[in-house]
Amino acid sequence: MFKMRVNTAVAFISGLLSPLLLECTITCQRGNKNDYVEGHCPVKVTSVLSKELRGTYSECVTVRVGIKADDFCKDPVIDILSTNREIIRPMKKRKCKQKCDNERNRREIRVKCINGVSRNTSFDVWELVHGCVNAGADSVVTVSYSTKSTSCNVSYTVPDPIPDFDVSVNQSSKSITVTVEPGEKVNARWCYQENAVDCRNWADSPKIIDPSQSRSAVLNIPYLLPCVCVQVYYNHEDASRHKKCPFQNKSLADVRDVWRSSSVTLYGSKFSLHPVCPANDLKISASLCWRQHELLCTPVLNSTLEGGPNLIFNISELDTHPQMCVQFSLQDSHNISCPFQADMSSWEVHVGPGRKSMFLYLTSSVRAKFSAQLCLLNERECTPVGQVHSVTMDSNTISRINVPLHFLAEKPCVQVWQSDPALRGRRILCPDYTHNRCGMYAVASLIFVVIVLILGIFIHRLTKSGAAGWLCIEKPVLLVCSSEESAHVSAVCALASVLQGELSATVHMALWAQSSQTKARTGVADLGPLPWLYGQWESVRKAQGKVVIIWSAEAKKTYEKWWEERANVDKNVRKKEDCSKAEMRHEEIRVEMAEDLKLNGRSPGNGKKGKKYCVELCHDEEWYPSNEPSAVIAPVFTAALACLEGALQGCKGQGVVLVYFQGLCHSRDIPKSFRGVPRYCLPQDFRGLIQELGGMRRPTKTGKFMWHCCPRLLFKVLSVWLGRQLAQRLKTLLPQT
Repeated sequence: MFKMRVNTAVAFISGLLSPLLLECTITCQRGNKNDYVEGHCPVKVTSVLSKELRGTYSECVTVRVGIKADDFCKDPVIDILSTNREIIRPMKKRKCKQKCDNERNRREIRVKCINGVSRNTSFDVWELVHGCVNAGADSVVTVSYSTKSTSCNVSYTVPDPIPDFDVSVNQSSKSITVTVEPGEKVNARWCYQENAVDCRNWADSPKIIDPSQSRSAVLNIPYLLPCVCVQVYYNHEDASRHKKCPFQNKSLADVRDVWRSSSVTLYGSKFSLHPVCPANDLKISASLCWRQHELLCTPVLNSTLEGGPNLIFNISELDTHPQMCVQFSLQDSHNISCPFQADMSSWEVHVGPGRKSMFLYLTSSVRAKFSAQLCLLNERECTPVGQVHSVTMDSNTISRINVPLHFLAEKPCVQVWQSDPALRGRRILCPDYTHNRCGMYAVASLIFVVIVLILGIFIHRLTKSGAAGWLCIEKPVLLVCSSEESAHVSAVCALASVLQGELSATVHMALWAQSSQTKARTGVADLGPLPWLYGQWESVRKAQGKVVIIWSAEAKKTYEKWWEERANVDKNVRKKEDCSKAEMRHEEIRVEMAEDLKLNGRSPGNGKKGKKYCVELCHDEEWYPSNEPSAVIAPVFTAALACLEGALQGCKGQGVVLVYFQGLCHSRDIPKSFRGVPRYCLPQDFRGLIQELGGMRRPTKTGKFMWHCCPRLLFKVLSVWLGRQLAQRLKTLLPQT
C-alpha cells in the first residue's frame, strides 16, 4: 500500500513536470537504417540505474523510436505510458534549430525535427530519443508508436533486485548463520511465516551485513519452529525481500518450543490455542484430563475435542471444573492447560469412606442426572470397572451416591460425571491414601519415640541406682592373686569390689581373709595359706562357684619354678599327704566357722558389710605396705597351681577361670598346659566374665525374676555399664598402652 502511494505521488509530480523535462530530454538525430529492421516495431527501450535515488529503487528508462521520412506525412504519434502518460507528435520543418523545437499543447508535445531533407537522399530514417523516463521497481513502461498505416508497442518492466544468500542452522545454540554474496549492503532478519504473504518479525531490528567487511551474520532464534524463515533485502525503501525457511516440511527438533511459544485464551463460551505457527501445519490434537495434583493429570477416556483448523473449542458441552484440564498433544509430547475458573462449574462432589463402599456427596445448582462408577487408576488412565450408579437431582439440592467395593484393589477410585444433560469430562476421585498412610507413620513414630524415651529413662535410672538391684551373681567366687606388684594387687581389689558391691557376689580372697583375724578365727593367719586355700577351693567347688586366678607376668616365672621343684618330688606321695591334710583341716575349719557364725550372729554373703569392708581394705595402705613383701600371695598362688593341676588331671577344670589385666599381662604369658581353661582379658572381656560367673537377673521378693522379656538386652546393657565402671577404676592403676 505504501509503495502504491509513493508511485502515485511520483506519477502526479512527474505529470506536472513532464512538459518541462521533455524540452531537455527529447532529441532528434539521424539514425542508422540497419538498427531498425523492416517489419519490426521501430521502438527500443533501454534502462540504467537512476543516479538520483531518494530512498527507493528506480531506473532511468531511455526510449528510442526510428521514424522513416515518409512516415512524417502519416501523422506519427509516440505514446509513452509509465507512472504518467506522455504523447509525442513528430512534424516536418525545413529550417530547424540544432535542438528540437517543442510546442506544448496540453500533454501533447509536437516535435519538429526535419531539417532540409530532400526526396533523393539516401538517409531516410530519423531517430527520436526520449532521454529519461524515471520508473520505480516493479513498474511497467509501455511505448506505443502509431501512424495512419501501422502501429506497434513495446513494454519494459523495471525489476526489483533481491540479494542471494545461504543459511546454516545450529540447533543446539538455536541460531541461524546468514551468508550473502559480494555487493551492496543488505539487511537480514528472522520471522515467523503466518501465511503466504505475511511473515511476522519478533526481533528488535534487522542486522546489517556489509559484504566489504563480513559476508556473514548470526541470527539468534528463541523458538525453532517449522514456520521460522530468514529474510534478506537491500537497504532502499520498499525493497523486495528474499526469504528462505530452513525448517519447513521438517520434524521439530524440540516440540516443547511449540508449547513455550503458544498461549491459551478463554473468551465467552469458547477457548482457543494460539501457536505462533499456523495450526494447520502443526497438527495439534486436544483431549480432556482430570488433574489429581500438580504432577499428574489423568486422561479422560473418549474425550477428544474437535477444535477446527484454528484450534477454537466450544466449552458449552464441557465440564468446566477448575481441575478439568485440556491436554494438547504433538509428536508424543503433551502440554496441559487448565483454563476454567472456580465459579464456572454448576455442581460439586466430595468422596467419603464407608464400610466396603465409598459415599459420594453431590450438590448441584441445576436439575441434572449424575452417574458414578469405580475405576482402577494407573499412570495412563483410570479404567472403569463394575456397575454404573446414578441419581437425579433438582436444582440447589444435595444428594448421595453409595458405590460398593466388590473387589480388592490397592487404590480404588471412582469417576463421576453429569450424564443428563450430558457434559463431556469425568471427575476422578480417590480417597486420600497418602493422608491415611501419613497418619500411620505418625502413630508409628510416636510409639517409637515413647519406647526410646522409656528405654532412656530405664538406662538413666539403672546407671544411677547401680546394677546391684538388677543383676546378681549367686554362686561364690574365689579370687587368687598372683603378683605382689601394687598395680596388680590394686586391680584385683577393684575387680573384687565390683563383683561384691555391684553384683552381690560372695567373694573370697586371701588379702581380705588375712586381716579378719581380729573379727574371725578362720583367717589366713589362723589356718595358714595352704590349708586356707585348699578349704576355700573345695568349698567353692561344692557350691558350684568359680575359682578366678588373676594371672600376671610374674605368675609365669612362679609357675616355671614351681614345676621344677614339683618334678623332684614324688607326685603320688605328695598328693596323698596334701589331700589328707587338706581334708582334715577343711573339716576343722568348717566346724570352727559354724561355731563362730552362731556366736556372732552373722550370715555369709552380707553384701553391704562386704562392700564396706572391701573398700576399707583395698583403699587403706596400712593393711599392705608398698615396700614390704606379702607373706600370703605367693604361697596361696602356689597352692592354687597345685589344685589347678590336680583339677585338670581329674577333668574338673571347668570351675577355674584365668583372668589377666590389659597392660599388666599378655595371653602369651599363660602356659600352654592351661589352654583348656577359659581366659578373659579385662576390662574389655568383662561381659563374658560375668556370664562365666553365672550372672543373672536379680530375683524379686516373691522368688520370680524381674521382667520376663528382653533378658539378653538387659544383660548386655548392664554388662557394658559395669565394664565401663571397671575400666574407669582401672584407668589410674594400669599403664597406658
